[in-house]
Amino acid sequence: MTNVKAIFPEGEALRSAVRWVSKMHQYDLKSIEEACQRYDLSPSEEEFMIRHFVHPGSKKSA
Repeated sequence: MTNVKAIFPEGEALRSAVRWVSKMHQYDLKSIEEACQRYDLSPSEEEFMIRHFVHPGSKKSA
């Protein structure tokens, strides 16, 4: 069985932003920026959103 916590990002604001972007079906930088402002996300959370939606499959740089 898959650990559900491993699937969803940490933090309520980030989870809300992911749901909002998914619901909007707009997976571009403009939508990610709007979600980050709307949900007051940190720079690292914004990076997560960009990696997840704009550049899926890319690895986090060191």
